[in-house]
Amino acid sequence: METGSDSDQLERVFLRLGHAETDEQLQNIISKFLPPVLLKLSSTQEGVRKKVMELLVHLNKRIKSRPKIQLPVETLLVQYQDPAAVSFVTNFTIIYVKMGYPRLPVEKQCELAPTLLTAMEGKPQPQQDSLMHLLIPTLFHMKYPVDSSKSASPFNLAEKPKTVQLLLDFMLDVLLMPYGYVLNESQSRQNSSSAQASSSNSGGGSGIPQPPPGMSFYAAKRVIGDNPWTPEQLEQVSHIACSYQYMTLYTCPPEVHETCSVALALRAYRCRNKVQFSFVVPNWAIGYNNLLNQEKVILTTCVETFHSLIDWNNPAIINKMYKVYLGDIPLKTKEGAVLKPELKRDPVSTRVKLKIVPHLLRSRQAAETFPANIQDPKLLSMAYSAVGKLSSRMPHLFTKDIALVQQLFEALCKEEPETRLAIQEALSMMVGAYSTLEGAQRTLMEALVASYLIKPEVQVRQVAVKFASTVFPSDHIPSRYLLLLAAGDPREEVHGEAQRVLRCLPGRNRKESASEQMPSFPEMVYYIQEKASHRMKTPVKYMTGTTVLPFNPAAFGEIVLYLRMCLAHSAGVVPTSQSLADMQDHAPAIGRYIRTLMSGSQTTSSSSSNKSGETNPVQIYIGLLQQLLAGVGGLPVMYCLLEAVSVYPEKLATKFVDKTEWIKSLMNSSKEEMRELAALFYSVVVSTVSGNELKSMIEQLIKTTKDNHSPEIQHGSLLALGFTVGRYLAKKKMRIAEQQDPERNADFLPEQEELIQSATEIIGSFLDSTSPLLAIAACTALGEIGRNGPLPIPSEGSGFTKLHLVESLLNRIPSTKETNKMKERAIQTLGYFPVGDGDFPHQKLLLQGLMDSVEAKQIELQFTIGEAITSAAIGTSSVAARDAWLVTEEEYTPPAGAKVNDVVPWVLDVILNKHIISPNPHVRQAACIWLLSLVRKLSTHKEVKSHLKEIQSAFVSVLSENDELSQDVASKGLGLVYELGNEQDQQELVSTLVETLMTGKRVKHEVSGETVVFQGGSLGKTPDGQGLSTYKELCSLASDLSQPDLVYKFMNLANHHAMWNSRKGAAFGFNVIATRAGEQLAPFLPQLVPRLYRYQFDPNLGIRQAMTSIWNALVTDKSTVDKYLKEILEDLVKNLTSNMWRVRESSCLALNDLLRGRPLDDIIDKLPEIWETLFRVQDDIKESVRKAAELALKTLSKVCVKMCDPAKGAAGQRTIAVLLPCLLDKGMMSPVTEVRALSINTLVKISKSAGAMLKPHAPKLIPALLESLSVLEPQVLNYLSLRATEQEKAAMDSARLSAAKSSPMMETINMCLQYLDVSVLGELVPRLCELIRSGVGLGTKGGCASVIVSLTTQCPQDLTPYSGKLMSALLSGLTDRNSVIQKSCAFAMGHLVRTSRDSSTEKLLQKLSGWYMEKEEPIYKTSCALTIHAIGRYSPDVLKNHAKEVLPLAFLGMHEIADEEKSEKEECNLWTEVWQENVPGSFGGIRLYLQELITITQRALQSQSWKMKAQGAIAMASIAKQTSSLVPPYLGMILTALLQGLAGRTWAGKEELLKAIACVVTACSTELEKSVPHQPSTNEILQAVLKECCKENLKYKIIAISCAADVLKATKEDRFQEFSDIVIPLIKKNSLESTGVRTTKNEDENDKEKELQLESLLSAFESLGKAWPRNVETQRCYRQELCKLMCERLKLSTWKVQLGVLQSMNAFFQGLMLLEEEHADPEALAEILLETCKSITYSLENKTYSSVRTEALSVIELLLKKLEESKQWECLTSECRVLLIESLATMETDSRPELQEKASLLKKTLENLE
Repeated sequence: METGSDSDQLERVFLRLGHAETDEQLQNIISKFLPPVLLKLSSTQEGVRKKVMELLVHLNKRIKSRPKIQLPVETLLVQYQDPAAVSFVTNFTIIYVKMGYPRLPVEKQCELAPTLLTAMEGKPQPQQDSLMHLLIPTLFHMKYPVDSSKSASPFNLAEKPKTVQLLLDFMLDVLLMPYGYVLNESQSRQNSSSAQASSSNSGGGSGIPQPPPGMSFYAAKRVIGDNPWTPEQLEQVSHIACSYQYMTLYTCPPEVHETCSVALALRAYRCRNKVQFSFVVPNWAIGYNNLLNQEKVILTTCVETFHSLIDWNNPAIINKMYKVYLGDIPLKTKEGAVLKPELKRDPVSTRVKLKIVPHLLRSRQAAETFPANIQDPKLLSMAYSAVGKLSSRMPHLFTKDIALVQQLFEALCKEEPETRLAIQEALSMMVGAYSTLEGAQRTLMEALVASYLIKPEVQVRQVAVKFASTVFPSDHIPSRYLLLLAAGDPREEVHGEAQRVLRCLPGRNRKESASEQMPSFPEMVYYIQEKASHRMKTPVKYMTGTTVLPFNPAAFGEIVLYLRMCLAHSAGVVPTSQSLADMQDHAPAIGRYIRTLMSGSQTTSSSSSNKSGETNPVQIYIGLLQQLLAGVGGLPVMYCLLEAVSVYPEKLATKFVDKTEWIKSLMNSSKEEMRELAALFYSVVVSTVSGNELKSMIEQLIKTTKDNHSPEIQHGSLLALGFTVGRYLAKKKMRIAEQQDPERNADFLPEQEELIQSATEIIGSFLDSTSPLLAIAACTALGEIGRNGPLPIPSEGSGFTKLHLVESLLNRIPSTKETNKMKERAIQTLGYFPVGDGDFPHQKLLLQGLMDSVEAKQIELQFTIGEAITSAAIGTSSVAARDAWLVTEEEYTPPAGAKVNDVVPWVLDVILNKHIISPNPHVRQAACIWLLSLVRKLSTHKEVKSHLKEIQSAFVSVLSENDELSQDVASKGLGLVYELGNEQDQQELVSTLVETLMTGKRVKHEVSGETVVFQGGSLGKTPDGQGLSTYKELCSLASDLSQPDLVYKFMNLANHHAMWNSRKGAAFGFNVIATRAGEQLAPFLPQLVPRLYRYQFDPNLGIRQAMTSIWNALVTDKSTVDKYLKEILEDLVKNLTSNMWRVRESSCLALNDLLRGRPLDDIIDKLPEIWETLFRVQDDIKESVRKAAELALKTLSKVCVKMCDPAKGAAGQRTIAVLLPCLLDKGMMSPVTEVRALSINTLVKISKSAGAMLKPHAPKLIPALLESLSVLEPQVLNYLSLRATEQEKAAMDSARLSAAKSSPMMETINMCLQYLDVSVLGELVPRLCELIRSGVGLGTKGGCASVIVSLTTQCPQDLTPYSGKLMSALLSGLTDRNSVIQKSCAFAMGHLVRTSRDSSTEKLLQKLSGWYMEKEEPIYKTSCALTIHAIGRYSPDVLKNHAKEVLPLAFLGMHEIADEEKSEKEECNLWTEVWQENVPGSFGGIRLYLQELITITQRALQSQSWKMKAQGAIAMASIAKQTSSLVPPYLGMILTALLQGLAGRTWAGKEELLKAIACVVTACSTELEKSVPHQPSTNEILQAVLKECCKENLKYKIIAISCAADVLKATKEDRFQEFSDIVIPLIKKNSLESTGVRTTKNEDENDKEKELQLESLLSAFESLGKAWPRNVETQRCYRQELCKLMCERLKLSTWKVQLGVLQSMNAFFQGLMLLEEEHADPEALAEILLETCKSITYSLENKTYSSVRTEALSVIELLLKKLEESKQWECLTSECRVLLIESLATMETDSRPELQEKASLLKKTLENLE
């Protein structure tokens, strides 16, 4: 630049840029001026900087539109690296570097790449990312050293560790980047765990797009850069990243290996996903595939080498791999908390994880890197579970570590949902470890639980409830308070658990004192009050309308109920919060406690002082009830308030006098029960006032009662009026009893009496109301008035009188218009009238009316009537007259001055003499219920005690009813009757009852027109189905104990009807009676328990329910069954075979229940008896008994299998010892299929369970199981096998044996075999041998063989002493007629020889050899082949050791003559395989074992068996063929043996001797020329062979002639004269003339004879050709004759004969000495040639058979050749030539070209002769 001001210089540059017209000019200007212009940005002058910015803006516009313009990148990079440059300059410099670098040629980019890498050092992260984005694609085009061990020039990476790490991190992100990712789209997470993460732990904040798996938002953004790569570029970048990682492994220090390792795993993942890439970029698939092939080479190298380079236990490497695998998971550490959302990495996808996991598995460090190693949700869950289980095993490690509980609670708040369940379970298991906390630790736990009870996570609150309920004792007030708060939780799983704990009532039989079980009432009230006061000042208070409550309604309701329970508990009664009726029973006791508290005698601790001003706990309690009732309401709360006030009205009710309006508002509630309780409450409050105030209140009630605008108000007022009048009358009656004059008392003035009467009449007017609600209320109110005193209305007359009222109510009982509720209230009201009025005039009328109002199917109504009758009968002495809030039934005594109106005698008389014997069963049932009520309620009444016998008779008569309830009621009544009598009465009662029950006498009912014979549903029942059977059993049970009176106890206990669980039934208090009866029966438990246990499973429902009830009452200790186990078992086993099916079935079912889940160590000796007895019952005649027995057997099987576990020790051994004989002898041999199946199944399971304990029993177990293989096989298979063909039989038997081997029995045997040793083999082997010899059935024999095979594998050395015996036994199996058994035994023998002694093996082989050589039956030969073959396959070493004995036999066997109909061919193959597998080639084998082979073949030839002789001959021939030449003395030995065999008559197979002789002579002709002692001469051989040619058997003769010809040809002996004398007549005999006459044989025989004659003819001509000697004299004698013979047969024969003759003619002329120059005889030759030419023309012109023409041409060719050689052309006369030329001319058109050509050549040759 020129000098001057900066501004002027910039102007000049601007001017030059403006004048640049071409891209080249512009490029030159930019290259020269851009770097210095950028430096001007560091100027301190604002104007200069602005000018530079204008220039750059102009420059940018022009550059961007011209992509080919190059920028001075190299200069800019140097300028960028200048350390003195200010950041403003470098920031703009890198912009133009980023703009210019991609424009450079690839070569220039590669050249600048090292500079680019160097420029990154020390630069800001964004600039480094930009330069990295430029550099990475360039690396793809760079050339790297082939030798990876060299320095990675030109980068020098080893000197730049920070840059290397930067590069590696960027490349890792490149490999993680998926194809086609768009930054501005929210990608779905591929990792399920990240998808389920909570919002607080999500990968980014709001507005940040979802990054790809494994990446953060920032990582994705920097990889995408300003110019996102295309998929092709991304693939290239990934490729070079992979290569670079591999290169870095060699060139950089181990610190960077972690990133390389992860990157290579990622690249391996990418290369596996070729299809995915092609799918994303279809048009890029071809290019990708090319790249992929390169990558595969790289990756293959990487995988093979980089494992050895990397230290897989380097923490840095493992941490890096975990970070990629898991992402930046929050590990509850500071680092996790401060990580920016855009930098947080997600876990990689599942597919990438699968590539990383194998590398983590290589590392020990990976398993120890905590906590990353458990961050997988499954592993994390397992870790938490492990902590929980550890706390159960070792609680002392956890007790003092409350911080651990807090840590797990925090994890439960923050962990992933799938992990929370494991944490929840772990915390639940940890609870027990903290149950003994004391002092500060307990206080700390309180605070911890309280803090987590308010967490938003429901699982946290649920576990907190668990801790609150378990860690602290049940009387711990703070924890109970926490549970009460949790009871108001909105989630059912939280409040349900809290309520379950709070309402878990203390048991009746607990020995702990009550104070230890629940908090003290005062303490609990004070604590609640304190907490409530505090909550009212905090935001947690609850607003409902205008009312403010300290707790939410659900929690508050639970609090007051719990306080009521604490109150009852402190009062000394069993608390309950479920039933309001049960609560009222405890009211008197609670009242006494409240009076004590109110009197101030109940002291409280100083810690319980209350700051609210009210210190009495009862007042606080009532205040809480008022508060909740005013805000929310609720029936239990109303009751609690009513109870608290009613038990001490004079002190507490007075406080509510000024709140009557509030009480009235409660009486207007929409709920009927609520109005009734409020009315009671109102009456209690009103009863505390008197005078005008009382009058005013009653008048107001009368007014509201008459107001018909609101039925609810009327209903509440009506009840309140009735209760108030009742209390008024009760108060008046009390004054009278106290001898006070009520008339003088201001409370009982006449005007008040009139008001009371008026109120009563008003109430009575509502009885006829159209509203059922008001009518019932009126009835209830009148009953309450009548109960407390005489009704203030007239007895009789007009209007509303007592008589009218009684009649009205009685009429309502049978009415169908009235509801059951109305009827019940009417009955109760009627029952109350005589109670309050000793002078009630209509008492008997009322009672008679009640007893006459019986209706069917109204059982509960009859219980109500029974109560009413009882109350009305005894009148003023009834307990109904008491105040239920103040006095219990037991405590009540009638007032001394009360008038007695007892009519019990009359009532008893009517019931016993009229209703109990009624013909109507409904009446009888009702009477029974009334009688029970009388006996129960009036047990001390003299009339009841004086009529016990009559009452018992009445109850007994009802026992036989078909109705179940009637029976049950009667049984309860009988029990009560017995308890009431004295000792003498009891004896009489027992004898009467037993006689009635056991004899079955029944009361006879008179049958009238009203008699109901069958009740609904009873028709079709068996007479004893629901009759007296239950009670007979009870009586029998008592009699067996020699205590007949116990039958009453049993009856009291046998209460199974649902009615006794109802309110009506429970009122009888039979639970108390049953408890007492149970205590009295306790001494008889040893005798009772066995019987009762069985009766619980009786098929009769009635008996079962009754006995179960007795059992539940008597047996309260869970260990009772274990205590009397032997007695129960003895009883059950005895009754398994009872003559009653019901007893048998119940015994089976009881036994099934008894055995389940119970240790049987003490009854092991009983097990066989149980099994055998159940086996018998399994075949019972009744199906239900069989099913029960099957169930019991299955359970017994399971229990016995568990008992046979080795962990049981001696008990297990004993169990096996007693079980096996039973299962083997009785079970598996049972004719019952189910028994056999179960026995086998049990044995299999025992074998799996018992293991080594089976060893002592194996000698008996294994043979028994082997026998069962055949016994248990379906017999139909034997039947089918016997009637199948041989092939079908073999296939079927193979399948049968295969099935047997895979059967459960064989499975058990195999289990046993694992544990055998020498200690048991001595006993097992003899039994096994015996079974092999005498066993019946395919399965048994095959199984035995299989066992032997297994023994050779399991204990080979121990088996050696017994191998000989087993071999001997298996020999019998080898000769079995069944081929499958034979093969199995051979298979076993093949294995057994491996463990046997050599002497035993030699004996076996000798035996087999003897069988093969001497036995003619095929089965022996087959067994030999199979056995030797098995030995060769499975014990090759044994075979090699005895090769001299085995292989010669195999050689002989492989030459066995195969019969097409039999399996000899298969046997030959076996022998061949043995031979070939054990010799070094066939030739080498023969040479090696020649002596032995000759010996055995000689032995074969000397055999008496013709077939064996033939086989030996074939073997000898094979020896000769394969050795080419035999040397003395072996040749002489063979020939002598063969010649000796030839002597004698012809036999089947003798021809093989001839063939063998021919083979031997042919192979050893040279050796035969030598004269060797003991070696037959050629002459001797020929003489013997020729002799055989004279035999008459044509087939044999043909072979003999052929063999003789072969011998003559081989030895070149001239015996043609003798030979022709044999052969030529044979030819002539078969001439056309001699075969003209045919016999009368059938067509098939003729065809066979023709075929044989043809064969003999062909053989004769062939033999003549072979035997044609080279002897001048002999030829002179026979040449003419032989030629003529051949020519004659050539003319008139079939094509086969012609072919044979031509072949013979060829041999004839080949050896004809006339055709040799030195033996020339032209005349003789001419004659022969002429004869030949005349005949051969027939063959040449044979158009049908080309083979004939071919052979004829060969003869002509031979003749011409011989004539040419001997120069005797003149012997071929012109006539001959003409004949031949003509015939050859016809062949020039032959269909076969080769024949045409040959004929043409021969023709030309002949033509040239002319």
